[in-house]
Amino acid sequence: MTAEENIVKRVCKELGITQRELADRIGMSADSLNNAVNQNKISKMAETAINLVLEVETLKKELSKYENLKSALKDAVS
Repeated sequence: MTAEENIVKRVCKELGITQRELADRIGMSADSLNNAVNQNKISKMAETAINLVLEVETLKKELSKYENLKSALKDAVS
């Protein structure tokens, strides 16, 4: 198992999505992503896109926590 294959499987597992869903998010066909994984040939562009998807999802979760905190503080002050 290569680092490229690991990133696809790791990100899919971390986000709870399928390879098909990940392919959609990065603008690849599911077959293209699957072939790239099977051939151990993930392009740098695809790898960067995958990392960006993961970063966006992480930031969304963090933002949600801050919005919840903001709401709680607003309620406490009111």
